Amino acid sequence: MPKRTLAIVLSTALLLTAGCGPRSSTTPPAPQRQEPPAAQTPGTAATTPLHLATEQAPPLEGANPSLRVALAEHLGRSGQPLALLSAGAAPLTLSAADGRRWRSPTLSIRWLTQPLDAVLRIDRQQLGPFASFETAAAVAERLRSTGLAPLVAHPRDWVLWLPAAAELPHGLKAERQTLEIRERLLPEPEGAVVTTETSDAAGSGASPPLQAPLRLEAPDGLLWQGHRYTGPFLLLPDAYGSWTLAEVLPLERYLEGVVPHEIGAAPAAALAAQAVLARSWALANAHRYGVDGFHLCASVQCQVYRAPAAATTAVRAAIASTAGQVLRWSGQPISAVYHASNGGVAADFSEAWGGASRPYLQPFVDRLPTAEPLPLPRDGAALRRLLDGRDFVGAGHPRFRWSRRLSDGDLLAAAGAAGLVLSRVEALRVEARGPSGRAVVLAIEGPEGVVQLERDGIRRHLPMLPSTLFVLERDGAGSWRAQGGGSGHGAGLSQQGAIELARRGFSAEELLQRYYPGAELH
Repeated sequence: MPKRTLAIVLSTALLLTAGCGPRSSTTPPAPQRQEPPAAQTPGTAATTPLHLATEQAPPLEGANPSLRVALAEHLGRSGQPLALLSAGAAPLTLSAADGRRWRSPTLSIRWLTQPLDAVLRIDRQQLGPFASFETAAAVAERLRSTGLAPLVAHPRDWVLWLPAAAELPHGLKAERQTLEIRERLLPEPEGAVVTTETSDAAGSGASPPLQAPLRLEAPDGLLWQGHRYTGPFLLLPDAYGSWTLAEVLPLERYLEGVVPHEIGAAPAAALAAQAVLARSWALANAHRYGVDGFHLCASVQCQVYRAPAAATTAVRAAIASTAGQVLRWSGQPISAVYHASNGGVAADFSEAWGGASRPYLQPFVDRLPTAEPLPLPRDGAALRRLLDGRDFVGAGHPRFRWSRRLSDGDLLAAAGAAGLVLSRVEALRVEARGPSGRAVVLAIEGPEGVVQLERDGIRRHLPMLPSTLFVLERDGAGSWRAQGGGSGHGAGLSQQGAIELARRGFSAEELLQRYYPGAELH
């Protein structure tokens, strides 16, 4: 019986263009805001909605726009009440659109189900799951070039939704999903209503359902997961039937909660560069959760965001000194990705996530006095020689060089999670590398077939690997040894590299130009 080959996640061939070819010199497309399907007469495939109705997040306007940042997603799924606690003596105030208000230092919100007046039918195709938003967006970009209009969503993992009648490119398979929604999940604050503004809400009968969004005011701040957030806050329904707790805050205050948690203690120039990157990334990615009614999350799926009150004087100075400054390409903010350590060699966009390369994200050997161009020979020998050295920028990172054991159990679990159950591992090999030498395709072979893990899907299924910059060798029966370097995807600024270069006297502008050549700082 011939062996089966399973490519995860959505191989480059299915993306309609090869991801490892020469870098494109064209301008990358601007992020596209996702609009929900129009509400029309039910019954036809063309007008059936792809998801539950949500409120659109407002567009970002002005030099210091207001962001909706999700502190908690998918609320209500577990059935556990939502507990909200004031960080001080002043009570919290929860307000509904109909004028009802609840006021208390602590609020508990339980979740109720309410039958719908009519069954809502959702009929769609789903592609995925994808290891990251970037990979999902790269596939969506290709599909848009064929005239399709996919939506990026995050019900648990990143997926794409398309109408059931959409004709996909040859070789691309999707899961058909037909849902009949008969009820909705609604928040129900416990305790008495303290004020009302409408007679309907104040009646003695059953209270009408709450209409989204609900607004939460916290004069002394909200204590959430051990941190104090200023707010105000919104409770928003998402596209999946659950709810989101989002903080509404200006971009510059958001940066105070991002910069210290992304780079930590660092010289002033590195902090300033990080502030510019966090600002640029936020503006370029504000469409990321468009289907759910907010802009960004607070986890590693976006930029890590915690309470701005913890920002140090140095962090606030870095943000203030770069106020309004954004890295741009052709006038648009760039998705200024960054990571902990590049292991001495920077990646380009396509080898990290697929899709079109970005002109401002170029692979190079990160060494002084000058950065050395790539690509490396792709046989792995040159990479092995590179990994034997430490004469690079950023060599002080604890995972600049690393070694990890991969047991056959790890590999069988990864293959199974990717969709192919193997009885044993016969071979493990890197089948393709990008211009920086990073693994682009990792093959796990067994008697039943071959699983191909691709790009960020490699670390998704083998999370013990700090990066995809590695070489493999047998490590005795039943295990393999990965010798590698760096931590993270490797594209854009190396935070450890920026810290070390700043200590050598590099300015923030020089750091940005080194890691994002050609991007303009405005």
